Amino acid sequence: MKLLSKTGALTALLSSALIFGLSGQSIAADKIQLRLASSGSETGTRAQAMINVFGPAVADIASFEPHWNSTLFKQGTELEAIARGNLEMALASAQELAVFFPEYSIFSAGYVHRDAAHQVAVFNDELMDPFKKKFEDELNLKLLAVTYFGSRHVNLRQSKDELTVSTPADLAGVNLRMPGTAAWQFLGNALGANATPLAFSEVYTSLASGAVDGQDNPIPTVVDKKFYEVTKQIVQTGHLADLNYIAISKSVWDDLTYDQKRTIHNAAEAAAAANTAAVEEKEASLVAFVESKGLDVYKPDLDSFRKQVQGKYLASEWAENWPEGLLDKINAL
Repeated sequence: MKLLSKTGALTALLSSALIFGLSGQSIAADKIQLRLASSGSETGTRAQAMINVFGPAVADIASFEPHWNSTLFKQGTELEAIARGNLEMALASAQELAVFFPEYSIFSAGYVHRDAAHQVAVFNDELMDPFKKKFEDELNLKLLAVTYFGSRHVNLRQSKDELTVSTPADLAGVNLRMPGTAAWQFLGNALGANATPLAFSEVYTSLASGAVDGQDNPIPTVVDKKFYEVTKQIVQTGHLADLNYIAISKSVWDDLTYDQKRTIHNAAEAAAAANTAAVEEKEASLVAFVESKGLDVYKPDLDSFRKQVQGKYLASEWAENWPEGLLDKINAL
C-alpha cells in the first residue's frame, strides 16, 4: 500500500509554466482574469461564498469567472491545470495535495483536524510554512485560505438502547460502510468497526435491508439522502473534519501589486469564513431535524477515539512520509 506521488511528473509542466505561464495576463490587462474550476455545484455553500463574497470583493481589480460541475476541467485535474499555466484558481483538498506530496496525507487522516477553528490555527501556524513553500515551488500553487467542509460522523441502524457507542471497542463487529479506497477502508477499521466497501448509491437500500449496520457522513448528507429513514442514531465521532483550500496560481500571484495581493487575500479569507459559518450553521440546525425524526444524536469519548485512530495511523504505512513530530505539533495547537 504505497501512496503515489505526481511530483516528478510535474517537473516538465512547471518548467513550461514558468516560461510560458500566466505572467502576461495580469497587470497589463485592465482587470486580472481569475477563472476558478471546481467539481462542486453552484448551489453549494462553497460556491455561494465564492460567488457572493469573493467575487464582489475583487470586482474592482479582477474578472472573477467561476466554473462549477467540472465544466472547465475534469475533476481531479484542476491542480495540474494550474501547474501548466492553464488555470488561475481552484478549491484544493488535502486528499488532492497528498497525491502530489505523500507527506501531506497527514492532513487527510482521521482526528488530525478537530474542527473549523483548529483548521485555521493549523493553516496559520509556522508548521505549514514548509508545505506552502513546496506547493509554490513544485506545483505553482499558492494557498490563500482554508475553509471548513463538514465533519463526518458514524450513523447506525441500531438504536442507542441496542448499542451505545462510547469508545472504539463498542464498534467491534459493526459493519460500517466506507468508500471503497484503501485510505477510507483504513479509517473505518481504525475507528474499531468492520469497514465495508459499498457504492454510495447502494447505501440507503443496504441500511434498510441490514446488509450494513451503518455509514459515515456529515449530518447534511444524512438529511439530503434521507438516511434518517433507515437509521436510529448518529454518534458524533467527528473523525474527519473535511476542508478545502482556496488556491491561486503562484505565477499569477507573483505578477500582482502589493495592493492587488492584499485585496485578493482578504477576499479569500472572507469567503472562507462565510462558507465555514454557513456549513456550521447548517450542521447545527440539522441536528434538531434528525432528532425530530427519532434519531439519538450524541458524542462518544472523543479522546479514546482520537488516541486509537492516531495510533493506528502512526503504526501504518500511511505515516511513513509524515515529518517526524508534526502530529504532536498539530495536536498541541
